Amino acid sequence: MAKKSKRDSSLNSYAKYSGIGIQMFAIIGIGSFIGVKLDENNGGDGNWWTIILALTSTIIAIVFVIRRIIADSKDEN
Repeated sequence: MAKKSKRDSSLNSYAKYSGIGIQMFAIIGIGSFIGVKLDENNGGDGNWWTIILALTSTIIAIVFVIRRIIADSKDEN
């Protein structure tokens, strides 16, 4: 019975962390997409909105992941 509990725990961890990865991908993708669309509409030189929003969304995604991991580690204790 303990063996099944360990297996369920590892599957739950896998699902939890793959979900975090998908959310991180979505945050960065949406931020970058909005930046591309803003650059297309402005028609100026360069792609500053894309750069700014891609970096900002990456930072937001990393902060989200760190907070989630810290919260999960506190729940385990």
